[in-house]
Amino acid sequence: MLFGFNAAEVFDIAINIEENGKTFYTKASQMVDNEDVKALFQQLAKEEDIHKARFTELKKLLPPQAQQPTVPDVSGDLDAYIKMMAREHIFNDASGVEQELKKISSVQDALKLAIQFEKDSVLFFVSMKEATDDTKGREMIDWLIKEEQEHVKRLSLALHRIIKGS
Repeated sequence: MLFGFNAAEVFDIAINIEENGKTFYTKASQMVDNEDVKALFQQLAKEEDIHKARFTELKKLLPPQAQQPTVPDVSGDLDAYIKMMAREHIFNDASGVEQELKKISSVQDALKLAIQFEKDSVLFFVSMKEATDDTKGREMIDWLIKEEQEHVKRLSLALHRIIKGS
């Protein structure tokens, strides 16, 4: 069995997630009154732009055959998993971002949502890596995974400081 999508489509999903992450961080920074969290969200919005640029660069490096569903997946498990991960990502589309922003009533809510977004991104990018044959592409995805893990760490520390200060 072959994947029901191609590498280019996977990168499009990743680019979309990064765009929506930037939108979230930009809007959430305007909603919170904690200056440290506001600054963190503004910095993360900039970093999401960098990630988007990296995915865009990687997509341009894809060979023409990457437009075809050519990665073997005999059981169909990886195909189903990646599709599910893309569907379930909280920032898969712009309307999802807006729905999640409406749920924010405190700095803690904003941080918890941001942590969930970053965790979802790590899981999705790990799945992407499994579907990427190119060594350079896998290395770039590894870098992006580490960046997202660093975001989880920074957000978790900020949440801990807020909770501890309460």
